Amino acid sequence: MNFVVIGLVGAYGYGVWRFSRNYNRTNYQRTLPTKIVLALLWPVCYVVNASYRQNFNRALKGGD
Repeated sequence: MNFVVIGLVGAYGYGVWRFSRNYNRTNYQRTLPTKIVLALLWPVCYVVNASYRQNFNRALKGGD
């Protein structure tokens, strides 16, 4: 059980980090509040919004 929670928290953190790191590859406004909200709410936005999924995937495929 603890490993599952740790894995989910790790996946969430990784998504936040990758999205915010490559945010400039998305079509969203380049404001800090927008970046923070979209990065923190990525699991919900990813499930609900097809346009967000495209932008999120574009950010994850960014050049690291």
